[in-house]
Amino acid sequence: MQNAKGEDAEASPDVMKAKAGKKSPKKQKAISASLDTIKIYLREISAIPLLTPEEEVALAKRVEKNDASAREKMIESNLRLVVSIAKRYMNRGLPFLDLIEEGNIGLIKAVERFQYKKGFKFSTYASWWIRQAIERSIVNQTRTIRLPIHVDEKINRLVRVLREQIQVKGREPTVDEMAEVMDTTVEKIKEVMQVVRSTQSLDMPIGEKQENSLKDVIEDTSILSPDDIVEGIKRHEMISVWLEKLTENEKNVVILRFGLEDGDPMTLEKIGEEFGVTRERIRQIESSALKKLRYIITRESLILDEIL
Repeated sequence: MQNAKGEDAEASPDVMKAKAGKKSPKKQKAISASLDTIKIYLREISAIPLLTPEEEVALAKRVEKNDASAREKMIESNLRLVVSIAKRYMNRGLPFLDLIEEGNIGLIKAVERFQYKKGFKFSTYASWWIRQAIERSIVNQTRTIRLPIHVDEKINRLVRVLREQIQVKGREPTVDEMAEVMDTTVEKIKEVMQVVRSTQSLDMPIGEKQENSLKDVIEDTSILSPDDIVEGIKRHEMISVWLEKLTENEKNVVILRFGLEDGDPMTLEKIGEEFGVTRERIRQIESSALKKLRYIITRESLILDEIL
């Protein structure tokens, strides 16, 4: 948005002050408090010295032996890395402090799983975990592939019971055992699991020669047992994360093409009618989107293979 002088009004300090002045005293006070909190936090973490590669390895060895003080020092020394990464995700639906908090959760996982013997620099290793934590949180707030609330509740209960049973039995329960514990039928359990499984539209032919399917881009292993239910939900979340990396048009075309939102896949012609463009233009957008997805997923998989 530009003002009369052709300047970027959104970036203008004067405009920002004017907008802030229109806020109620209560909201303005809350914003000021939030900014003060951020300033204090940034000042505090900036005083924490960074670690050398040698110090990282030494601390990682201690963390491996469950040394709590080493774990805490490694986390604190990398809090600035979280802030640096969190800045890239501002204006994506979550307050800056929330982005930092989610990134810190990813940092903690990185510290606990850091495999120093592989020779990684910790910041490189941790960046992946921090990004994933932030991106998943954003997706949870603005999920592209939305599920009805009652379905979300069933999935959450299923996962909760599954984890409880793993702890009780020391193994993953069968479908029959899950049904008994949850006082429901095997069919109902499978219905819920089917929701988190990739839909049948993944098999729908795509591409110019109709030889490939979205399954070629996002691998589906036909999950039907509670043994893999958590992985199914992770896949569901990651599809949303990947789609957020596309342009708005690309994302919308993929969602409509494969029925990711309502389970009803659409043809290129039908999508073209919706967008008011030709079938060929939709095919081009789809092709561009799938090319990006292949790159994104390949890159993420390679990183995972290296760090897990």
